[in-house]
Amino acid sequence: MHPVTQWDLIGRLALSALLGSVIGYERERLAWAAGLRTHMLVCVGSTLIMIVSAYGFADVLAVGVVLDPSRMAAQVVSGIGFLGAGAIMARGEVVRGLTTAASVWSVAGIGLAVGGGLYIPAVAATVIILIILAGLKPLERRFIGNRQRHALMIFTDRDTLSLPKLHETLGAGSARVQTFIMRHKEGSPDMDEIHITLSRLTEVQFAAITKRLAELPGVREIKEVDSSG
Repeated sequence: MHPVTQWDLIGRLALSALLGSVIGYERERLAWAAGLRTHMLVCVGSTLIMIVSAYGFADVLAVGVVLDPSRMAAQVVSGIGFLGAGAIMARGEVVRGLTTAASVWSVAGIGLAVGGGLYIPAVAATVIILIILAGLKPLERRFIGNRQRHALMIFTDRDTLSLPKLHETLGAGSARVQTFIMRHKEGSPDMDEIHITLSRLTEVQFAAITKRLAELPGVREIKEVDSSG
């Protein structure tokens, strides 16, 4: 094995930035907080830490001094969880960002692999992660999500329908609220426009819930919208 040169290490950092950008671009196009730059920085930073861990202490090696390159890498694996937690948003019972947090954690692993000189596994992991993030999502929507998920647009009087009120109307265990977005209806200052997405529903359950929502005081109009977008 030829000795590792400074140019080899620079090449590893460049490759790490490239692989991180591939995953980051997929998150960026979906407008997530952890996007292109975040994924690139995590990947390059992990690579640099792995390089320092593996080669940065060569000058102090002597009799009785043992180098364990895995110790700093292990700190990356555990420490990256704090950054991933920042990508998770919780609004009541609605939790979003878990996939982005997982992608940040995975990108850190890619960076460690590149820093350790495992180029082929790093590239293979990047391709597999990209397939999981971008390739499987349409299949998930088509074969799993759309059969159980329904989206509604509800127009109500101002401050009529809240998330607790929605849960009360749905009843315990009947459906799970995936998203609940409320904003003032444009051009109508006395009305709210509410977008909700419900899962775990059969068509019969969805029809019954729509009817109960329509009967609530202050609800003016309910429209079903496409939930695949």
